Amino acid sequence: MNKENLHRMEFEVEAMNYQAAGKASSKIKKVLQQIGVHSAVIRKISIVSYELEMNLVIHGHGGKLIVEITPSEVTVRAIDEGPGIPDINKAMEEGFSTADEKIRELGFGAGMGLPNIKKNSDNLNIISTVGKGTSVKVVIKV
Repeated sequence: MNKENLHRMEFEVEAMNYQAAGKASSKIKKVLQQIGVHSAVIRKISIVSYELEMNLVIHGHGGKLIVEITPSEVTVRAIDEGPGIPDINKAMEEGFSTADEKIRELGFGAGMGLPNIKKNSDNLNIISTVGKGTSVKVVIKV
């Protein structure tokens, strides 16, 4: 990876802060537009970054959203110290959610986050330990 062509952004995402939710994703989208990334790729990255950001807000007790952009790919990472995912395969099923009723009343927690991330990524890696947290790495080719 040529460091001269690397653009890196890092965002602290606060748990349960629905007012700020989506701001990091919006900033990522603006930067991608400014540097001339194709709109179809921007759409994928926007979906992935928003879903990861919302997972940090809702499930992960907050955390970091890190984006690295090179001429050939964009890597988006979400790292939290939340409760972890007991069954990643189950969590990947459309409609499965551990969101409580309060979160559902706000319009979140439909169980489409991880499936949407998978559909829009070229490579997805999830590492999770119950009681310690989760790390999600997504790579999207440019």
